[in-house]
Amino acid sequence: MIDTLAVVETPEGIALQLRSAGALPRACAWALDLMLRFALMFVASIVLGMLGSSGIGLFLLVLFAVSWLYPVLFEVLRNGQTPGKRVMKLRVVNANGTPVTWLASIVRNLLRVVDVLPLCYGFGLVASLCDAQGRRIGDLVARTLVVYVESPLRAAAMPATPAVAPPAGLLPAERAALVEFAERSARLTPERQQELADLLAGLTHARGAVAVQRLHGMATACVGRA
Repeated sequence: MIDTLAVVETPEGIALQLRSAGALPRACAWALDLMLRFALMFVASIVLGMLGSSGIGLFLLVLFAVSWLYPVLFEVLRNGQTPGKRVMKLRVVNANGTPVTWLASIVRNLLRVVDVLPLCYGFGLVASLCDAQGRRIGDLVARTLVVYVESPLRAAAMPATPAVAPPAGLLPAERAALVEFAERSARLTPERQQELADLLAGLTHARGAVAVQRLHGMATACVGRA
């Protein structure tokens, strides 16, 4: 499965590019989590075995927690990452890019019993290979995505736009705002850029894409570029 890019627009107009993970990295994360679960249950069986018959009930509680609560608690409380996903630099998010919710995590993990059928995640693998974003059945129903954790953003680069002299009376804070707008433009949709630029029509004497270009040009002038 080739990893794909899911583009999600937030209510603020910021376009998030989420790189969804394919079947192989997800399988590796699952295998790591499975080994950790077995290790936890092995340790629990040794410790609780010392309690005799009274430890059987406690072991069943541990078995339930490790089997069902382990993925949900980690996904919701640890930024969408189980230990296996953290090693593989993956995380679970809602389909709109927001942190995964309790309900979504519970649903996707309950439906794992369907994905695992008929053998070795057969249904889940077929669904993942057929879906453009690599989602298994649990993800499709819960409306979640497993995506790569991106590296922290580097300092944003300003658009290469010819300098446009800004009005002489601009305050330092206003010049800084122009530069910030230009630096953030790469993460804003064109529609959102134009919407913000239209608010400054009195400064640019233009609207739409032309206003955006003029604001970029003023920002270029503010940082001293030719």
